[in-house]
Formats: sequence, structure tokens, C-alpha cells
Amino acid sequence: MMTAEDVVAAHEALLRQGIDYWIGGGWGIDALIGEQTRDHDDLDISIPSGSLEAVLALLDEMGFRPHTNWLPTRIAMRDAAGREIDVHPLVFAADGSAWLPGVDGGRFDYPADSFTTGSIADRSVPCISASLQQIFHSGYELADKDVADMAALRTAGLLAEDAP
Repeated sequence: MMTAEDVVAAHEALLRQGIDYWIGGGWGIDALIGEQTRDHDDLDISIPSGSLEAVLALLDEMGFRPHTNWLPTRIAMRDAAGREIDVHPLVFAADGSAWLPGVDGGRFDYPADSFTTGSIADRSVPCISASLQQIFHSGYELADKDVADMAALRTAGLLAEDAP
């Protein structure tokens, strides 16, 4: 399980190295809301693809080892305590938009305005927008935690009440 303290430690390590990143997934939703709404098994971070080697080296220094390698889409790193950080390398365009290669050859688009900030444990952190979170939570049968995440965004006024 990844705690808020674990997320802050990763945030500070990435900042010290000058690595740009954005939090997605459940912690990204909690960052948008500004408080932890549930327990999280992992931390999802999106990074510029050119930073992948530096991020993997940093995580290795922090005790994280490759667990699931689906590059170029993602690589999950896990430490001895079972904490997991999923790294998603993005390809950026000149206009600030980005895309993530899909495992099936497709791609996930990140519009330039989908990069924002939120707060975890009273720290300002970079994260992806509520509208992109909504897109990422569509097109499949949502697990209970995903339903709760979307409801939390609606309750916080970050998504329309009729949003899925």
C-alpha cells in the first residue's frame, strides 16, 4: 500500500532530480480533491519519455525493482515492502499535449490542458485533470474503487453530476 507519506517522499525525490511528472490514478484523484479518500495499492506517475532512464535509476536507488514491464506503455516498480510505483512514459508534442502508447498499438491522448496541480498531505503536487481522469475511467466495467473515485470527483464539484 502507498501512503500519503510515500507519495510525498517520491514527489520530493523527483523534484530533487528535476524530473517533471504528473500523478494519475487514485492518488491523482485524491490530489485533485485535496484529501485522501481511500487506500491506494500504488502510485501512478506520467513522465516525459526522455526521463524514463533517470526515473528508473532514481526508483532503483529508492529500492524499487521492475515488477511488470509493459513498456512503452508502463513499467511497474515494486519495493521489498510491496509499495508500487507505475511509470507511464509520455511522448510530448510542441504544443504541450502528449500521448501514451497503448499495449495494443493504440494510444492515449493527453491534451495540453490536462496537466494541472493538486494537493497531497498539504503539498502541492502535479497531477492530471479531472476531465482526463474521467476519460481514463470510461470504456470498461468500472471496479468499485473506480466508481468511488468518480463519485468523489463529482462530490467535490470537479465533474458534472451526470458524469459516469
